[in-house]
Amino acid sequence: MSRIGRQSIVIEEGVKVDVSGGNAVTVTGPKGVLHLQVPTNLVLSQESGELSVSRPTDQKRHRAMHGLYRSLLANMVTGVSEGFTKQLEIVGVGTRAEVKNGVLELAVGHSHPIYFVPPDSVTVEAEGGGRGRTPKVTVSGIDKQAVGQVAAKIRSLRPPEPYKGKGIRYINEYVRRKAGKTASKQ
Repeated sequence: MSRIGRQSIVIEEGVKVDVSGGNAVTVTGPKGVLHLQVPTNLVLSQESGELSVSRPTDQKRHRAMHGLYRSLLANMVTGVSEGFTKQLEIVGVGTRAEVKNGVLELAVGHSHPIYFVPPDSVTVEAEGGGRGRTPKVTVSGIDKQAVGQVAAKIRSLRPPEPYKGKGIRYINEYVRRKAGKTASKQ
C-alpha cells in the first residue's frame, strides 16, 4: 500500500468535511470553503474525526491516485484551518514592492514598473523597500496550489541571476553563484 495513501487525515476541530454522492468533497473551515471531485473508484470513509482513502486494486493508476488524492484532501483540511503562505524577497539596488488597491506593483530593474493582479483566492502583501531594507512579498491563501502558483509567477517576473544574485527569490532559497569572466583569467 502507498505510504502516504494509507495514512488517515485528522480532521481538526472547527473543520467540517462533507462527502456527497459521486465522491464530491467539500471542506469547510474558519478560513473558507474548498471543493474537490475525487474519482469514484477511490473509497472515502469518515470515522471519529478522521478521513481515510482506500483504493480498489493494486493497479499502477490506482496506486498513483491513492496517494495523490489523500495529499490533496489533507492540504484542503490544513488550508481551511491554518492557510498557506509563501514569502519572497527582492534582491537588488533600487528594488521595491507595494500593493495598491489589490494590485502588486514591482520595481525590479526593468525600465517600467510591473503590475501583477493576483486571483481572488490569494492575498498578496508587500513590505519594505526603503533604505537598507530588502523588499518582501507575502503570498497567502487557503488553496495550496494557488498560493504556490502565484508565488512562482511573481518569481518568474525576475528570477535570481547567478552572477550578482539580483532578482526575486523565495526566502531562504539558495542561489548558486558563478564566477565572472575576470575570476577565470589568471
